Amino acid sequence: MSSQHRPGGPGSGSGVNRRTVLKSTLAGASALAAPGLLIGRAHAAGQHMDLESFRGAGIDWRMAEGEEITIAVIPAGYFKNLETVLPDFKTLTGVDARLEMIPPGQIRQKAVLDLSSKTGTYASHAADPMYYELYVANGWIDPLDDYLGDGTLTDGAWFDYEDIQPGHRGATSVAGRPYGIPFDGEATIQIYRKDVYDAKGLKPAETLADYEANAAAVHDPDNRLWGCALRGFRGAGQNMYIYPSIFRAHGGEWFDGDRVTVDTPEALAALEYYVNLLNKYAPAGVENWNWPDIADAFGQATLGSYIDAHGSAAVVANPEKSKVVGKIGFARWPKGPSGKRVTSIWNWSFPINGALTAKQKQATWLFCQWAGSREVQVATTYDFPGAYKRTGANRASLWKDAKFLELMSGFGHNYVEAATESF
Repeated sequence: MSSQHRPGGPGSGSGVNRRTVLKSTLAGASALAAPGLLIGRAHAAGQHMDLESFRGAGIDWRMAEGEEITIAVIPAGYFKNLETVLPDFKTLTGVDARLEMIPPGQIRQKAVLDLSSKTGTYASHAADPMYYELYVANGWIDPLDDYLGDGTLTDGAWFDYEDIQPGHRGATSVAGRPYGIPFDGEATIQIYRKDVYDAKGLKPAETLADYEANAAAVHDPDNRLWGCALRGFRGAGQNMYIYPSIFRAHGGEWFDGDRVTVDTPEALAALEYYVNLLNKYAPAGVENWNWPDIADAFGQATLGSYIDAHGSAAVVANPEKSKVVGKIGFARWPKGPSGKRVTSIWNWSFPINGALTAKQKQATWLFCQWAGSREVQVATTYDFPGAYKRTGANRASLWKDAKFLELMSGFGHNYVEAATESF
């Protein structure tokens, strides 16, 4: 049985209920983050999108001409690819959209501060899916079914919202209503040294117990090979991207009615598994590691395996940086003691700030449609002329596209199957 979750579900101890969690503005949200970087690079040489498909949609793309909007994103390759084609959005719509790059650890704070103060600094932002219930509970963002269902704003047949991966749509919906348009997404999978596993007669783990046993079997720190690593760095989008899957796979539940339940036997067993695994088989200092640290260590041939986003394959299989190209295998997230295989479905998506003017909301919706369209997804994945090729395409149809699958299959053994079966 497969299960999926919005990563990092709420819950922090007794005396805290669901309403408290959703109405809080999160610790530290009022802290001012460092200034972001406004970007607007010119196109890569010769890189222009064909806009005819957009112009064939039955809406007026110039309805918000002259508006200026700022969208907060993180400084990741997928948004840098989007930045490269952003001038085409202005050509199409007459809207001047700027991207402001903010580090992942700060973008959540700045978004909450902007939304809660109703300043409207950011028309939209790359939203963490675990924050949608907070946003909706406080009335900070607009429901998008009103936009999707308005024929003057959306050509439903052209945009084809249902083509967006179901897991991504679910992660950006609350009570069945959509609140964000997914742009880039991922699912968590096992990444392992196939050459090392083969030499020891091991198979990728089917269960979390198998995963620990495999880590023990390959653990050889004297020869600079540690059994495994998982994210240890604390926070939303950090270890709370990985740990909730372990928690749920052990049978843990965040709530019992209105009561937070993170101290049940199942929850304690999950925490014990997570801590023991890292203490026994991960390198020293893993408590400060996020996914780039793990991917770098794996690429330098010092890890037997890790579990993280399928998109990290673009790092570990990069021949310019990795020592393990051609030696990598991929598999689905292992099942837990509950019998459930709980994959984290993550995406960065674009909501609409409820504090905007009507015209600004139109401009922002045009941006959301444009960025989430199949055309922009293609232009920023296999059709992108730069070195970085996105793997987190939001469209189900793109995952069946021969050109996209050709790009994906080059990462290693069973990559396409492990990724597609996880969504």
